[in-house]
Amino acid sequence: MDIQILITALVAFLVSGTAFYLYYSKKEQNIKIQKVEESKAKSKEILLEAQEEALKIKNNAEEHIKNQEKNLGEKEKNIEIEKEKISFKKEELEKEFKKIDEERMELKQKQEKIQETLDKQLEKLENTANLTKEDAKKVILENVERKLSTQIGKQIRDSEEKLRSEVEEKAKELLVDAMQHGATDYVSEYTVSTVYLPSEDLKGRIIGKDGRNIRAFEEETGVNLDLDESPDTVRISCFDSVRREIAKISLERLVKDGRIHPARIEEVVAKTRAEIEKIMFKEGENLCHKVGIYNLPRDIIQNLGKYKYRYSYGQNMIEHTLEETKIGVKIANEIGADVNVTKLACLLHDIGKVFTEKEGSHIELGEEYLKKFNLPAKVIEAVGEHHEDHPNSIEGIIVQIADSISGGRPGARYEDYDAFAKRMKSLEETANSFDGVDKAFAISAGREVRVIVDAKKLDDALAVKLANDIAEKIQKDHTYPGTVKVTVIREIRATGVAR
Repeated sequence: MDIQILITALVAFLVSGTAFYLYYSKKEQNIKIQKVEESKAKSKEILLEAQEEALKIKNNAEEHIKNQEKNLGEKEKNIEIEKEKISFKKEELEKEFKKIDEERMELKQKQEKIQETLDKQLEKLENTANLTKEDAKKVILENVERKLSTQIGKQIRDSEEKLRSEVEEKAKELLVDAMQHGATDYVSEYTVSTVYLPSEDLKGRIIGKDGRNIRAFEEETGVNLDLDESPDTVRISCFDSVRREIAKISLERLVKDGRIHPARIEEVVAKTRAEIEKIMFKEGENLCHKVGIYNLPRDIIQNLGKYKYRYSYGQNMIEHTLEETKIGVKIANEIGADVNVTKLACLLHDIGKVFTEKEGSHIELGEEYLKKFNLPAKVIEAVGEHHEDHPNSIEGIIVQIADSISGGRPGARYEDYDAFAKRMKSLEETANSFDGVDKAFAISAGREVRVIVDAKKLDDALAVKLANDIAEKIQKDHTYPGTVKVTVIREIRATGVAR
């Protein structure tokens, strides 16, 4: 009984499994058939889209071809029209050439007829006057020459007088125009600067204990401080405007900072001196750019920047150089000279004045300096000739004229400053000529020479002797009003560092 049940169950399982298999197999077959049908439908859609796109492309291509053919037809038509115009012009030119040839032939015939008539008249003249053709021509020319010589001479004299008058007027107009073109305003430079103090108590700090601060400041900067002028000002005097500017800026910074002692003074002065060097280079660049000159060597630009703090008879050298260059360029343009040579020569004509430590005139020093660089020879020649009586080049003459106009016009200069500066410089050079002298500064408008000596080379006794020796040399070699006080300073400074 159990076996029969088992067999029946097994058979039922197989039948149900077979039915289940057949059901799902048919279902999968139907799904595949459905997918195939969908793929066929999609393919038909893609094919239809492709056919539509191809038809569209074909239509566009045909339209483009039609447009091209139309444009080509229009161009061919225009070409035919141009050909017709050219043919017409060619015919016109041929007619003109033919007409010219006919006129030339007619003119030639007339000339031959005139010559024939002249020959007949000359033959008659020879027979009448018993003169040959050459003799008759000579007589006629001599008569004409006698009549014309007087008229020509008179016309030449009249032309010379008129030209001389016009040239003189033109020269005046040219110089006035050049002066007006280059004219700038000037503020005369003096030898004193003023620093305003927020409080009168600061004067005591500037002086320092036993005067050590003011002494350190004057020794470091080479200027003279006057604290007695007014309660809230300090006057800084020095003939060297660069030193005075360094001292002015340094003192203003020290007053603002509040820390005033020898070490801080040295630090601030050194920093200010370095900044002034940068300022001078920038001023040199600005000067070159204002006159339209670029790519000069850096060393030349640096020395041109020194013009900012240099004055010639009270006339600032940057302003003088700028004005002179404008005048020179204007004149060169008017008379057709080399503008570039004139411009560069005007810019560099006083470069020798910045070399105050060397012997020689500023012209000699300037020529010697410029020859170190690859500058045009005509420029160096014009720089060297700008104070000569007879310059060799037209550019040299222009530089000389422009320099005279800029320096000689009213208000530009006053002569006392240069003589004063020269005297101050000479006093310092006299003191520096002695052994053991480290620095020397002429202060108080030349009434005192302050000398800093090397303490290792001179002892106290030799310092006293040095003061007398310098005073005797000044008395012997210099002319000055009143007296000149010589102060020799010998100082030993020891520094220790706590770590």
